[in-house]
Amino acid sequence: MEARANPAPLGLMGFGMTTVLLNIHNAGFFPMDVMVLAMGIFYGGIAQVIAGIMEFRKNNTFGVTAFTSYGLFWLSLVFIIIFGGGLAAGDPKFLGWYLFMWGLFTGYMFLNTLTKNRALQVVFLTLTILFLLLAIGHWLTGDAADTMIKIAGWEGIFCGFSAIYLAAAEVFEETYGKEILPMGKIG
Repeated sequence: MEARANPAPLGLMGFGMTTVLLNIHNAGFFPMDVMVLAMGIFYGGIAQVIAGIMEFRKNNTFGVTAFTSYGLFWLSLVFIIIFGGGLAAGDPKFLGWYLFMWGLFTGYMFLNTLTKNRALQVVFLTLTILFLLLAIGHWLTGDAADTMIKIAGWEGIFCGFSAIYLAAAEVFEETYGKEILPMGKIG
């Protein structure tokens, strides 16, 4: 079989960098900005869909499901923000259900990481927690909602950096032919 490049670092970086930037906003450091939306469309969205298609060519069901789904998550979230009048428009409780459903999906994807490396498990576990915290933050009202979204923001920054770490670890391993950054390989 013809050797193919590993698309996972592309997908992980698209996910990780976009997640960090959105969650710096969620943590309260800056308002929603066109930079976050552009990252959501191009690197978080399109780049992950491309990585998913490349995973399809590698016959990796987990990879195609994860990267394509999260790429489309980013595209749909940007659509909601732009065409829904921003995150503050409408009933935030319904956006909470949107985030909750992504949390359910991510939870079952996490269960599928239990035979993979520990670094990937951290990415999916922290992402599951992030979606659930964000859902709760949108179900609450007032100061409690703001506090929960800020907590989610800090947790999301960690989640995004965990994906960046794994992307770097995979590129280093391929470049140097050995594990440079530990991934916690199983078996």
